[in-house]
Amino acid sequence: MKTFCQVIMTIFCILTIPNIHAQTDYKDVAPIFYSRCTSCHHENQHAPSMMNYSETIALSYAMMSDLMTNKMPPWPPDTSYTRFEHEHIITTSEKNAIINWISNGGLAGDTTLAPPPPVYSPFQLNGTPDLVLRTGMFTSNASSTDAYNCFSIPTNLTQDRILRAYEIVPGNVPIVHHVVVNLDSMGTTSSSLSGNCYTITGDIGIGGYAPGAPPTVFPGQAPLKAGIRIKAGSKLVLQIHYPAGTIGQIDSTQIRLYFYPIGTTGVRTIYNNVPLQNWGLNIPANTTRTFNASYTLPAAISIFSDFPHSHKVCTSLVNYAYQTNDTIPLIRINSWKFDWQGYYTFRNLVKVPSGYTLFSSHFFDNTISNPNNPNSPPLNVYAGTSTTDEMLFDAIQWLLYQPGDEIIDISSILANDPLLSANVNEPSSDLTQTYVYPNPSTDLLNIYVPKESDYRISIFNIAGQRISDTMVTDNFTSLSTKNVPDGMYLLKIEDTKSNEQFVKKIIISH
Repeated sequence: MKTFCQVIMTIFCILTIPNIHAQTDYKDVAPIFYSRCTSCHHENQHAPSMMNYSETIALSYAMMSDLMTNKMPPWPPDTSYTRFEHEHIITTSEKNAIINWISNGGLAGDTTLAPPPPVYSPFQLNGTPDLVLRTGMFTSNASSTDAYNCFSIPTNLTQDRILRAYEIVPGNVPIVHHVVVNLDSMGTTSSSLSGNCYTITGDIGIGGYAPGAPPTVFPGQAPLKAGIRIKAGSKLVLQIHYPAGTIGQIDSTQIRLYFYPIGTTGVRTIYNNVPLQNWGLNIPANTTRTFNASYTLPAAISIFSDFPHSHKVCTSLVNYAYQTNDTIPLIRINSWKFDWQGYYTFRNLVKVPSGYTLFSSHFFDNTISNPNNPNSPPLNVYAGTSTTDEMLFDAIQWLLYQPGDEIIDISSILANDPLLSANVNEPSSDLTQTYVYPNPSTDLLNIYVPKESDYRISIFNIAGQRISDTMVTDNFTSLSTKNVPDGMYLLKIEDTKSNEQFVKKIIISH
């Protein structure tokens, strides 16, 4: 017969053994990192990478700080004000799981039991684009000041097409701050590559790119088909902002365009413009100021997405529409971050009736208490296009209102869009599945592409000079790098049959 002490010890063991076995290690939190972090934090995207235990644990203390201060994941819009598609948010339970894992030592456990990390392509949209336009190899001219370069690229279209989706893919992610795209319907503009192209040409706004922003996909099936008409003979103008200090680094940005099939009917026009602007900003050093902008609508519209824009002295902003006592919320950002911005797509079209006023209010903190202030000590700041200037420049994508727009569920339409939903039964055969290894390379570089074709494989140095040029027909080849000096290079693979291209940064280190 057990004594009282034996019973107590038995109960203690029963209560404590499960806790020992349930101790959290990497395999338990890895799925959270894969679903919430690695879509940005992987190779050739936003450093640092978080694709395995060793990469992740090295960031543990910074990660805890970012989670506790809500710095990461970066989702500026206030979700209590409005909700959007593609939200980069983390649940309280997920956040607590990561914090507890770090607090208890960030145990590795058996890392082979963790699920395999996701495989990321340079491209987010499925399928083959109808048209790919590229800037070509360009060496940044941003020395001590930011550079704005405008690339005017012919579409070479022989008939009008309707754009239903596009994806902008920087060739060198860290040095491309943002891209703005306009359509030059007449095809008469020229590139301006002096670094001073502050005003982008073109008569129709298309959209743009900023770090962390998803591709733009317009609803393409009932009850809403929408898009932008691209005229035959037109050009696309890409204004690319390269930050100061990136001079000499090479970029090759592309825009991948997906059109509706020729003859598609019932496509409503999406418009993209900037109704809310204020060029009278004047924020003296050591002061805070609020500036507004407004625009009264002559006709009812349905807003598809909202893109507010400011620089580093701005700390918060709000967009809404109003008339008398009625207010329609659009977007509120309580802690504005210059590095995270883009088009925010509403889950349902937002109806704004005729006669309502679109309104924007930005708060600017030009004091030392603003950690993002570009000047220390603070200097007087005025409206301008440089990063050290300020802007109130809020864009929207919209349609002319039709009855019933406000009940159209954009979320469900996009959830079933084949450009966004993965098709696991159809393996990719394009260059997105190219593998280059080892990288860094010593004496040999192995290259695998997913299909046989005629390929031109080139290596460029950081000055943009082609130092190696090889033609191959096999889908696997090895290049000798014995005679290539140590350094950073760009590897470019061109399929001469399909005109597809693949560009990757490589390092040679003997």
